[in-house]
Amino acid sequence: MVRDVTRRQVVAGAIAGSALAHLPVIAAAGSEPSIYFRDVLLVDGTGREPHHADVAVLGDQVAAILSPGGSAPRGARLVEGEGRVLAPGFIDTHTHGDPLEQSYDAFLAMGVTTILLGVDGSGPRVGDDLGLRTWLAAADRAALPLNVAALASHGTLRRASGIPDSVRQPDDTALARMAAQLDGELTAGAFGLSYGLEYVPGIYSERAELASLGQTIARHGGVVMSHMRSENDDEIEASIEELIASAHPARPHISHLKVVFGKGEDRARRLLDYIAAKRRDGVDLTADAYPYSAGYTGIALLFPEWALPPTDYSAVVAERQQELRDHLIARMTRRGGPEALLIGTAPYAGKTLAEASQDAGLHYADFLIKIGPGGASGAHFTMDDALQDILVLDPDVAISTDGGPGMRHPRATGTYAKLIEQYVVNGRRLPIEQAVRKATALPAQILRLPDRGTVRPGAKADLILLVPDRVKARSTYLDPFAQAQGFDMVMVNGRPAFEGGERVGAPGRLLRAAKAS
Repeated sequence: MVRDVTRRQVVAGAIAGSALAHLPVIAAAGSEPSIYFRDVLLVDGTGREPHHADVAVLGDQVAAILSPGGSAPRGARLVEGEGRVLAPGFIDTHTHGDPLEQSYDAFLAMGVTTILLGVDGSGPRVGDDLGLRTWLAAADRAALPLNVAALASHGTLRRASGIPDSVRQPDDTALARMAAQLDGELTAGAFGLSYGLEYVPGIYSERAELASLGQTIARHGGVVMSHMRSENDDEIEASIEELIASAHPARPHISHLKVVFGKGEDRARRLLDYIAAKRRDGVDLTADAYPYSAGYTGIALLFPEWALPPTDYSAVVAERQQELRDHLIARMTRRGGPEALLIGTAPYAGKTLAEASQDAGLHYADFLIKIGPGGASGAHFTMDDALQDILVLDPDVAISTDGGPGMRHPRATGTYAKLIEQYVVNGRRLPIEQAVRKATALPAQILRLPDRGTVRPGAKADLILLVPDRVKARSTYLDPFAQAQGFDMVMVNGRPAFEGGERVGAPGRLLRAAKAS
C-alpha cells in the first residue's frame, strides 16, 4: 500500500522521537525514502527487548526509528507491520556453493541476507583460475540475490601457489609464495582465511605451515575460520588448541562447533567452559553452530589417509584391500553402522548406506571400496541432540547453515526457520531477541561488518519481516529441498529481494573486507 504525505510530517515525527534528525541528512544526499514500516515489533539485533516502532528506509539505509503509528513520506511504499517482527537479515558465516551459478532462493526464504563463502579450505572460482581475485571481480559485476562475502581458502591457496597435495612440508620458498597469494586475496577484500583440516589437501598440512600465514591474516585484521582437524569427542580440545596456535596472532573461529560421538548436556557445558577460559586468557575465539545433529560431508572422511588423493587408489585396492575393508568396518561401526549414513548423491540419494549396499548386492564396506572416497556425500548421524542443543543455545555461539544449494540436508533450507520454530516458539528456550542476535549482530561482529547486523539509523537496510508463530522449517532429511515458510518480506540493501513466497529482485552486493587500521 502506498500513501502520499509530506516530508515535513516524517521529519517532524523524527524530531519528536529524537531519532529522525538523521533522516534529513541522508535525504540531503539526494536519495528519496523507499519503504516505511509502520507499527512493527522491532527486534534490532542487539539483544535488547523488542518494542513497537515505525522504521523508515531511505535508499539502502535505515533512515530512522520512530514511535509507532506515523505516516509514510510522499512516494514511499507503506508496509503495515500489524505487530509483525522486523529484524536484521540473517548473516550466514558458513555457506557453500557459488551464486554466480546456483540459486540461493532457499536462503532468502529463511531470512538470510548475507552469506560467507570460501569455507572449509575451498571456495568458488572462475573456471581453472585458482585466484580468488578473479572470482571477486566477476561477483562484483553480477546480479546477486543477497550479499556475498568470501574468505581466502587454504586448500585452493595452496594449489594456486603450486604446492602439490603430496607435499606435507612446503619449503620456505613455497610458503613465501602462499603468503604472497594470501596477501593479494586479503587486499582484494577477503575477510580472512579458511582451513579444511579433515579434507584433502588440508589434511596433509602441518602446524608450521598453517602458522606461517597468521601474521599475514592479522595484518589485514582478518579471521581464521577452521573446519578443525577433528571434531571427535576425545580430540576436539586438541583441535581447538591447534586452531589457536596456527591462527596466531589472527583471530581464530571454530566453524560449526560440534562434538562427534559426545553425549549429554554436561559434555557441552564443559566444552563451552573450555572456550570461555580461552577468551578470559585473551584469545578472541569465536564459534558458530547449526541446529541439527547430523553433519553432511563426503564419504572420504571414512577412508584412511593412505587411501586418499594423491595416492593411487586403484593400487591401494589391489594391494591393501583387506586392510582397507577392516578400516571401513571399524570406522562405520564407531559411527553408528551403515544405517547412520544417509547418502545424498545420485544415484543413491535418499538411501542409507545399508540400503544402497543391499541394492548393489554388496557388504557395505565392499560398496564403499567400489565407489571410492570421492563417490558420494551424505548426512552422518553422529551427534547427540541434547549436547548440540546446549551449543546452539549458548549466547556466544553464532548460527550458520554449513549449507549450500542442492545439498541434501535440511540445514541448507531450514536452519534459521528451525532456530525460531524449535527454540523460540515451541521450546521457549531462547527469547526472540537473543535468537536474532546470534544470527545477526554476533556474526557481523565476527566478520567485522560495521554497517550490518543491527537495525539502527545509518545501518544498511537488510531487513526481514515475519510472524514467529508462522515460521516453519519444512525440510527434512528425506525432503531436504522444501523451503522455509513464514518470512513475509526479506529486504537486501533497502530493496525487497523475497516477498510473497518468491524472489522478487537481485539487490545483493559483493562485500569486501574493510582495510585494517
